Amino acid sequence: MGRIFRGESLHKVDGKGRVSIPALFRRVIEASDPNWTEGLPPELIIVYGDHRRHYLECYTVEAMQEVDAKIAALPRGSNARKHLQRLFHGQSFPTSVDETGRLVLPAKLRRKIELEGEAFFIAAGDTFQIWKPETYEAEELAKTEEWLDDFPEDFDPLILLDQPEGT
Repeated sequence: MGRIFRGESLHKVDGKGRVSIPALFRRVIEASDPNWTEGLPPELIIVYGDHRRHYLECYTVEAMQEVDAKIAALPRGSNARKHLQRLFHGQSFPTSVDETGRLVLPAKLRRKIELEGEAFFIAAGDTFQIWKPETYEAEELAKTEEWLDDFPEDFDPLILLDQPEGT
């Protein structure tokens, strides 16, 4: 796995769908694009996915290459391979970061997540997500709070890293 995205931030979206990518995210995108050199726009892939996905998942070139390799390893003609190709190859948008550090989100993608004046960016390991701020708060933040409520008040989530998988 390449570099890791970290942090969250809120950015304005203009009428043409241009939005600034957080500066720290840009460094990860550049470092994870094998074709990038100074002066060239770094590339990334936005996966917008199926009807249940209310956000845009942004993959670096390296992260998408890992997904592509896993899909390619599935048997040709299998339903899993067909569906994953559709979700990750068909329902995606290859793009690049412009010289001012902005991303242009096409109207189709903005409509899908009902994005208007502001975009909420949040790191997700080797990807980052773009949400409508209100949707993120209503869906994801609430899920995290609900999950944490199942643990005692003094619970430290780091303890989960030391437990065997599946427990």
